[in-house]
Amino acid sequence: MQSAPVHEGPVLVRAANLTRRYDTFTAVDHVSFEVRAGELFGFLGPNGAGKTTTLHMLTGLLTPSEGEAFVAGHSLALEPQAARAALGFVPDTPFLYDKLSAREFLALAAALYDVPGDVAARRADALLRLLDLTSAADGLIENYSHGMRQKTALAGALLHNPQAFFLDEPTVGLDPRSARLIKDILREVSERGTAVFMSTHILEIAERMCDRVAIISGGQVIATGTLEELRAGRTGESLEDIFLALTGGAEEAELADALA
Repeated sequence: MQSAPVHEGPVLVRAANLTRRYDTFTAVDHVSFEVRAGELFGFLGPNGAGKTTTLHMLTGLLTPSEGEAFVAGHSLALEPQAARAALGFVPDTPFLYDKLSAREFLALAAALYDVPGDVAARRADALLRLLDLTSAADGLIENYSHGMRQKTALAGALLHNPQAFFLDEPTVGLDPRSARLIKDILREVSERGTAVFMSTHILEIAERMCDRVAIISGGQVIATGTLEELRAGRTGESLEDIFLALTGGAEEAELADALA
């Protein structure tokens, strides 16, 4: 995690006691945090910790059992249309229409977000060039590689210039060049004032890119802050060290016992 600038812009993403229960199981338990304009915020946790469930509540795909989510000041419960219009979302496995081309998919995304035709065409061309998709832009998505599909979804989510941008494991399965390109784009997007919320289990990415992180374990946020704040005076520790310590790093002891 880089030395984080202090972001004093408006809060564009807010989780207020978000909770999600499935019968007797609580997947997310009273989670609260804020992400400001221009901030690249990492959401970290072990598998099954509640990352994706939280992300789905923040983007309106899942209704909280308790609490509330806000995007650009709009409540997803009370102002769902305004909140959704202000966000872009790329899930870990994007749903794309296989019988459309990337250019047609972007035209559809523009129509859904009421982006004027001339503006949409200009932005689509720019995004296709940026993501190295121009040569394939008129071919069917069903013939795209995983990386090309991921980049098409990224372009679709950015086309309307969202105020808040959400991603779930954005670099999983990508080759190093595509992963580097997406990381560069996320930094550029945040520097333009967008709040970027990235769920990931790849700690190296979070450490190198994010201004702040929240760590979730067992459905609860157990730490939030910059790397310096999470270290709390323990100099030299990596984010991986901090993560394992906070999430119960019993794995090392178990590994030692298994190999003894």
